[in-house]
Amino acid sequence: MKLQSLVLAAATALTMTSAFAVPAGTWTVAAGAHYVDPKSDNGTLNNGLSVDVDGDVRPTISGEYFIADNVGVELLAATPFHHDFDLNDADGNPVLTGKTQHLPPTLSVQYHFDGYNLPMNVKPFVGVGVNYTTFFKERVSNGADLDLDDSVGVAGHIGLDIPFAATESFRIDARYMDINTDAKLDGVDAGEIDISPWVYGVAFVKSF
Repeated sequence: MKLQSLVLAAATALTMTSAFAVPAGTWTVAAGAHYVDPKSDNGTLNNGLSVDVDGDVRPTISGEYFIADNVGVELLAATPFHHDFDLNDADGNPVLTGKTQHLPPTLSVQYHFDGYNLPMNVKPFVGVGVNYTTFFKERVSNGADLDLDDSVGVAGHIGLDIPFAATESFRIDARYMDINTDAKLDGVDAGEIDISPWVYGVAFVKSF
């Protein structure tokens, strides 16, 4: 479902009549927190061990500049996310455990909809862009040297802004990020880890 769900949501929103546009030249800043929820089945390494990556929640901040009415360019940043992971045998039993941290800056072009009757003047938006994820502080319980390559992939975004003042809103959103990384153990290619999470968040949004 992933990107297909985002496309369907965008198509539904496009059937609605838009008015009261966010004017070009507007800036918004959103501060909140997001939970990175990796997909299940994160891949199998060349040694036959399957990978299971857990989730994490961290503070986030984003800035968006409207290059045209209702059309904004957004950059998402965060403090480092921390992930524990298991390397499991064929029966699903953990053989090794590990940890890593990552930063996932994401640049998106977004369209904001409004001007129709929804409770509390809720304003939905959709976006698509690119995610760059860099990994660091990787380690494995047996002391092996683990290295995870940086990842570049598509990102989708959908959310709702709920205004409670002229320039302030509460935001609920979800993102899909295509994150795949090639792993090396002691300098030897070990296979690909597919994290590709959904990222769920809330934030306070201020416009200028």
